[in-house]
Amino acid sequence: MGRVGESIAVAHLEARGFALLDRNYRTRRGEIDLIAFDGRTLIFVEVKTQQMEPSEARVRPNPLEWLTTRQQKRRRPLAMAWLYDRSHPRPAARHIRFDAIGVVLDEQGAKVALEHLEGIE
Repeated sequence: MGRVGESIAVAHLEARGFALLDRNYRTRRGEIDLIAFDGRTLIFVEVKTQQMEPSEARVRPNPLEWLTTRQQKRRRPLAMAWLYDRSHPRPAARHIRFDAIGVVLDEQGAKVALEHLEGIE
């Protein structure tokens, strides 16, 4: 389910003019789900995906509620690790931003909703 949500998030970012630079970048401290660049802004994205149960048809879940304080505190060190890693090209970005994307799927795995929060702290 998480991979499906990430793929939907990638399509959303690409439709907004971002190119995916990295996916599931892992360090010993954790993982960055998506890293994308639009020529000016480099974004590090946490993706949260939730699948709706048939009983939840009237109330849409909000997967971004799962974004923990611990995950938010880890973002900067993880981003620095990616920036210092010389195994991939690093773009010359004017801005660096931390975003979160919440994806809600129906029982069959199709997108019901997507919420993109830009510049979360």
